[in-house]
Amino acid sequence: MTEKEERERRKRQQMRMRRTGRTGPEKEPLSERRRRNRRRYYIYEVVSLLLYGLLVYALCIGAVRYVGQKTMVEGSSMAPTLEDDDHLLVDKLTYRFSEPERFDIVVFRYLHLENSYYIKRVIGLPGETVQIKDGIIYINGEPLEESYGLETMQNPGRAAQPITLGADEYFVLGDNRNVSSDSRDPMVANVAREQIVGRAIFRLYPFDRMGTLGHK
Repeated sequence: MTEKEERERRKRQQMRMRRTGRTGPEKEPLSERRRRNRRRYYIYEVVSLLLYGLLVYALCIGAVRYVGQKTMVEGSSMAPTLEDDDHLLVDKLTYRFSEPERFDIVVFRYLHLENSYYIKRVIGLPGETVQIKDGIIYINGEPLEESYGLETMQNPGRAAQPITLGADEYFVLGDNRNVSSDSRDPMVANVAREQIVGRAIFRLYPFDRMGTLGHK
């Protein structure tokens, strides 16, 4: 085949391709490509959502275990500071780097009932001697200046006699002292450092009393 005939052949072939609408290898219809792209997008969105959910769940678990958690007050032993059904935020992080201080409001495990927690105010610190006489709290023989008690204590309990706290022990009282079960009660007694979960720092509910809690 001569060069001229070859050019003619190619020209005829190109004309046939233009008449049939074919200009090369057959392409996938546009609608099919769009459907496939949508499927890929939906799969991507679902996988992303699942991964995001797992991340949020892991962060929440870590926050509850190591940083803070919500708790609810049951009873009136901390009135008027805390009331029944108050919802609180408990700081679990601070005591990983420092020790509880006097007048902190702490949440601690009650040893005689599984999954039971008390919330009280720290009064006596490790190494101190606590005694209650005539409704007055004495620390190392000196009257404690404080105004958290709702009224004068009627029953000193085991603190009628001097109580010397161990190196990791705390003496706690409820603010509503005549109805509170606290370190005066032998069933509660001195609270070991390892029992303390954290300190209550913020009232979440009721909304009209929302705010930080006083510790000093």
